[in-house]
Amino acid sequence: MILPASKIRRLMLSVLLFGLALTLLLTIPFRWLPPPTSAFILQAGFWGLGSAPPCIGIKRHWVDWESISPEVALAVIAAEDQLFPSHWGFDLSAIATALRERRLGGRMRGASTVSQQLAKNLYLWPDPTWYRKALEAWFTLALEISWSKRRILEVYLNTVQFDDCIFGVEAASRRFFRKSASQLSDREAALLASVLPNPVKFSAARPSSYTRERTEWILEQMRSLGGRGYLARLNRE
Repeated sequence: MILPASKIRRLMLSVLLFGLALTLLLTIPFRWLPPPTSAFILQAGFWGLGSAPPCIGIKRHWVDWESISPEVALAVIAAEDQLFPSHWGFDLSAIATALRERRLGGRMRGASTVSQQLAKNLYLWPDPTWYRKALEAWFTLALEISWSKRRILEVYLNTVQFDDCIFGVEAASRRFFRKSASQLSDREAALLASVLPNPVKFSAARPSSYTRERTEWILEQMRSLGGRGYLARLNRE
């Protein structure tokens, strides 16, 4: 049975409106409220992430922006997304470079921004399927439109994984340095940021030669960006 064109249009409009309503429900409240959990945290508890087994006890402690050392925010930007204050969710230059390298037979490297990573961690799942990527782009745009840059980074720092069962910078700081996130030094912040490409493989507790080299590179990038003053650019609403 073939549906009339008018019914198909109404169905598509209904699906679009439902998607918009669901997106607003999942994003707007957390512009102000701390997200109680994330998709990745739930998956880590039930099935495990990557090669890690399911987590028995997940560690996560939400802290507000004012309780996070500025060095952490700067280190994450330096390591993961140096154009974060100025882009609208996507680093088109990095995406083009990654695709070009892939066409030439190289390994597909990451080109995700902090906003994209937050959208994935908060709402989706790890497998890089095309429909996951499409949903990631949709939620990235929603976050960029409805949240400030500072809020995106604040939620990211409280949500991202730093070890097998450790999520958020406060839990990571207590676990690895026995102090709160507000007291982290620039080197400690850089070490935490160095494990973000793969927190199951890399460890801040047992840094490999790669992790130590990456920590030094991040420290150099933090200085090149201008230090804490760079964070003033996050005030764009």
